[in-house]
Amino acid sequence: MGKIVTKFGGSSLSDAGQFRKVKAILDMDPRRAYVVPSAPGRRFDNDEKITDLLYRTYRLWREGEDYMQAFGPVCDRFLGIARELGLRVDIEARLADIRRALEAGQGEDYCASRGEYLNGLLLADYLGYDFLDPEAFVFFGPDGAFDSERTNDTLTALLSEHERAVIPGFYGVGADGRIRTFSRGGSDVTGAIVARAAYADLYENWTDVCGFLMADPHVVPDAKTIRNITYRELRELSYMGATVLHEDSVFPVHRAGIPTNIRNTNQPLERGTLISHGAVEEENPYVITGIAGRLGFSVISVEKAMMNSEHGFGRRVLQAVEECGLSFEHLPTGIDTMCVVLSTAELEPVRERLIKRIMSLTEPDTLTIYDDMGIIATVGRGMVHNPGTAARLFTALSRAHVNVRMIDQGSSELSILVGVDCADFQPAVRAIYREFVGE
Repeated sequence: MGKIVTKFGGSSLSDAGQFRKVKAILDMDPRRAYVVPSAPGRRFDNDEKITDLLYRTYRLWREGEDYMQAFGPVCDRFLGIARELGLRVDIEARLADIRRALEAGQGEDYCASRGEYLNGLLLADYLGYDFLDPEAFVFFGPDGAFDSERTNDTLTALLSEHERAVIPGFYGVGADGRIRTFSRGGSDVTGAIVARAAYADLYENWTDVCGFLMADPHVVPDAKTIRNITYRELRELSYMGATVLHEDSVFPVHRAGIPTNIRNTNQPLERGTLISHGAVEEENPYVITGIAGRLGFSVISVEKAMMNSEHGFGRRVLQAVEECGLSFEHLPTGIDTMCVVLSTAELEPVRERLIKRIMSLTEPDTLTIYDDMGIIATVGRGMVHNPGTAARLFTALSRAHVNVRMIDQGSSELSILVGVDCADFQPAVRAIYREFVGE
């Protein structure tokens, strides 16, 4: 029987009632063998996440203030969950251990990671599963980078000895023996690491939404759920701002060919979004898969007659960008025009320096910078098989009186990117959605 690895986010494990929902989900399918919990999240509006409280705990201790202002609520939350569920694990003793370690000089990563650690202990006790501490098998190298192969080899061997286990997310151990954490949201990464090491048939990521939506619900309130998506499409949408999964969490399961299912803990019968390596379960009813975008871009337009016949022109433009410590986002070009799309926030401190360097290296006829641009990606594996997709997109934008300032489409035809004024960003997204999906 194949195994399923399940990761539950902070909202899924925010209180005792949510613990009961998680147990019911695990009991629905005996293949759900390994569970990766986050720290408890918000229970209601204006509530605080445990991880935020732990970061504040460390800051208060470092500044010599009363850190129990923040750590006290942490203790109350975990003790309350243990008490309501009738658990046997001695959480009071573990909380005392954390206080002693903090006062002995343990670092910020250690303090921040204790939310996942404690939640893992509670969940393992409640489920009757083994508890595996990532400190023993999630490794970071001397440079602080995650050591994926050593971790995978060690964890694969360890999981073979445990039929069912709870493995806290977010942290591991550095080369110096001290606790190290992934970036915020890193429990998603741990879940994918466990799925790869377990040779899982499926990685389930349980959260408080029913999967990816075809557009930002703040822009398109009734956006439909994406039922099936490929990892390539996900990469395109995530890059442009669609955030349900931690970006780094995609790589381990993608590499291993393991599908990922985004599910809603509060609506467990909803099928959610299935992310697959290639072929999908069913045909997409729409030409596009999703729309995503970001604001805050600037376009540097470099114009020079006969640019196309001048060897090394593009290289020199990018040399200037590199010398200023910038990474470019896109490179739309014409015969006598080369455009470099950059983050406005990153450009601002070196704007004048970059202009002077490009002028010096390329001697263009004109150099113009356009600010206040948003970029929208319309993504879909079905676009390559549907002639006229681009025409429909630009007709929809025209009807909405949106002026397109930039167009970029790769040869794969997986996505079409358009640049628009920031003021036109939301009307443009809604116009594209209406054209391909409907009201």
